Formats: sequence, structure tokens, C-alpha cells
Amino acid sequence: MPQCLVFRVPTRHPADVSGLRGLIAEGAVAAGEIVAIFGKTEGNGCVNDFTRQLSVMALEAALADELRCTQAEVAARIALVMSGGTEGGLSPHLLVLARREGPAAPGDTALAVGTAFTPDFLPEEIGRMAQVEATAAAVAAAMKGAGIADPDAVHFVQVKCPLLTSARIAEAASRGHGVVSHDTYASMGFSRGASALGIGLALGEIARADLDDHAIGHRADLWSGRASASAGIELMRNEVIVLGNAPGWSGSYRIAHRVMRDGIDVSAIQGALADLGFSVTGQLSPEDSERVVALLAKAEPSHDGLIRGRRHIMNDDSDINATRHARALVGGVAAAAIGRTDLFVSGGAEHQGPDGGGPVAIIARLET
Repeated sequence: MPQCLVFRVPTRHPADVSGLRGLIAEGAVAAGEIVAIFGKTEGNGCVNDFTRQLSVMALEAALADELRCTQAEVAARIALVMSGGTEGGLSPHLLVLARREGPAAPGDTALAVGTAFTPDFLPEEIGRMAQVEATAAAVAAAMKGAGIADPDAVHFVQVKCPLLTSARIAEAASRGHGVVSHDTYASMGFSRGASALGIGLALGEIARADLDDHAIGHRADLWSGRASASAGIELMRNEVIVLGNAPGWSGSYRIAHRVMRDGIDVSAIQGALADLGFSVTGQLSPEDSERVVALLAKAEPSHDGLIRGRRHIMNDDSDINATRHARALVGGVAAAAIGRTDLFVSGGAEHQGPDGGGPVAIIARLET
């Protein structure tokens, strides 16, 4: 019977793998058991955020050393999802997810994890239906790998997706193909949006008949309540991590999710905590806070410039990108609820929750 293990590891800089090395050295987890690593790095989260690539390279090198294999072999088996941007009080950290095989244990369901990868995309496929369809297929494959048959048992799907650069746009043009956008920053949103719609399609939240190239990035009424997509320069494929509660898994971890209707919807966070059995009367106690091993959330400024009828300036600030404002806002709200700042808050929520809001999921260790 498989068991999903989750470890939260602080980092001192984007290439810091000492915490991961320490987990392996002390026997908390074997390198061969690791299936995915989430990470928050302290870059700007935009096109030129190379902290993500630096972190991936450092992790691949460390894991290749531990597994006695090549870095390419690490990339083929372990999903490495680095999300840039720790604005406000957010703390850079890693979340290490592992699958351990063991004897059968009594219980109904427990946290389950599955991973899958799409093929590499051509530049002209990014932000278009080819990416939607490939993502949906990868989500289905990850669910199968996790033994999750019911889409309702899925609580969070994290995707790392590619973006366009000037060189990638030129390469497509050299073959006579146009791309979804010549604005490299805008391409991040189209890629995230296509990935999110693929997740929604796979989970039955969005009908295939509603989807076409023109819907991506434009149909705000089409969204998934369990999708999280983060775009980066360091890859050309989508890496998919499915998290849910499934029978046939053992262990003390469970996951729950809600959808934040806006950036200050603390009640959604409290609802997910209540679903996991926490008594929520305010900020969690230090003891309960430590039982929350991960909070995963999306952040996006509303396009109408309002939060509950009051004006915000996130979209109007030419000095600081709007997604950076949003990460700081949601990070502060989530940290106040949980009582900790090492939280995975990702910006850019195209088709990931309603306009100005987004999914939030919590992984916690149940009381024994």
C-alpha cells in the first residue's frame, strides 16, 4: 500500500539543496522515493526570473548524485515545479513529495500523489488548444498513476508550464508559424490559462464544446477550482502533479481545498482547515500550525480594479507587476490564518478560480 510523504524544507537561496540533502542523509526519505518537489524562489516571477532555473538545476544535480544517474534521468522521473516570487513576508522553501511502498493499513482514504509529463511543445502550440488537450491527457495519466478514479477526489493539480521568449518566437517564425502573442510576459498568462483549462477539462469542470483557441485568456467564465499553473523559462513541456485523497493509500496526511472569491477571502482558507478537522476560531495555534505541512494558493488581481467594491491599484502600478502585488496580498492573508509564512502562493490565475480569486488547498497531518 503506498503512502505519500510530505516534507517542508526552508532554503537560504535558490540553489540551496542542503535541506533536501539533510532529509536523505538522516533517512527521513530515500532519493528514489521522491516523485515531486514544489518550490518558492525569491525571484520576480516574470519572464526573466532565472531563480527558478537555478533551483531546478541545483535540485537535478543533487538528486542525480544521490540516485547515481544523470540529470536528464532525474528530469524524466521527478516533477520539479519552481514558482518565483516571495513578495511581502512569504518565505522561500521547498515541498518534497515522496511515495513510499509499505504494508496495507486500515483506513478509508489518505493523501495520494500522481505525476505525469506532456511532450515538449512547439512555440506555436503554447497557449493554444494543443496545450489544453495535452494537459488534460497528462492529468488523466497522473490520476491513473495515483489510483484516483473519481475526479471529485482530486483537490489540487499543479502544473509547471513553458513561456515564449524572443528566440522561441523567432524559431516558430522561421518555420512559417505564428505564436499566441509576441509579448513574452503575456505568453505566460496564455500558457497558464491553457494549462488550467486542460485541468478543468480533465476533471469535468469545463465542457470540451466550450473550448477553442479564442476562449483561452478571454472566457473568464471558464475556470477550474482545483487548477494551479506556474509558467517558467526553464522548460518546454508541462509537468503535472495531481493531489487528492484516495483509497488504497495509507498515512496521516489529507488534503482539502476551497476557492477564494477574492484576495482577502480568509473564510475559504478557514473552510479548508475545518474540512481537515481543525477548530478554527482565529489564527491557528503554534501546534496546529505545524500540522499544516503545506498551503497551496493562487493569486490574481481582479480585472475591474476592485475588491468588494473598493479600488485597488495592482493593475495600475508600472513599477511593480500586478502579480507580485497579488502574491503579497494573498500571502499575507494566508499567513495570518495559518500562523506561518512558508506558504506556496503562486501568481497569475488565468482560468484558475474566479476573477480576482483562486483555489487554495491545504495538506495537513491528522491528529493521531
